[in-house]
Amino acid sequence: MTTNVERYQRIARFYDFLDQSFERRRYRALRPLLFKGMSGRLLDAGIGTGRNCEFYPPGALVSGIDSSPAMLEQARHRCPTLAEGNRLYQMDVTSLDFPTGSFDAAVSSFLFCVLPNDLQAPALRELGRVVRPGGTIRLLEYVRPQGKLRRAVSYIWQPWIQWAYGASFDRNTDHHVPEAGLELVESRYVVDDLIKLLTVRVAQPAS
Repeated sequence: MTTNVERYQRIARFYDFLDQSFERRRYRALRPLLFKGMSGRLLDAGIGTGRNCEFYPPGALVSGIDSSPAMLEQARHRCPTLAEGNRLYQMDVTSLDFPTGSFDAAVSSFLFCVLPNDLQAPALRELGRVVRPGGTIRLLEYVRPQGKLRRAVSYIWQPWIQWAYGASFDRNTDHHVPEAGLELVESRYVVDDLIKLLTVRVAQPAS
């Protein structure tokens, strides 16, 4: 069975080409939403080819992780500041090699729709560990549409996105947030009933 790392090793050189129409028509307008109100030490989890880099808040100290060395190699070209600062890391989001509370906030774009259901809560929990108490985690994710036409189209697309990206429309990441010990602040659609922006808060320790 092909693992997600193997998939992204395979498509890394072609990833931006495959995604270019979606990036131009849809994703580019969404990426600034990830960083609204953020500053300080930020983690870009699942940085991929580095499409978020141009939208990082001015003055923020950003680190990026990805499980695929080939995707990270693409990010090095697009994110020279991170590359020069040695802040691009090969890591699995379910097992981050950062101390607890290393970051003020974290983001991910279309990472959790790639993670299988049994890894959703562990990945959220690990992001919650490395983000300081009271900090924010913000996620952009695909979901299964409710409208009949888009829902039918999503099922037609499903075999392709599963083969190419290991992704699914049925992850329901927001349902796993309480299981990970985090607080779901907001879950809202930002593209029809197809893409959600989730804002999650790391709990403050009990006094």
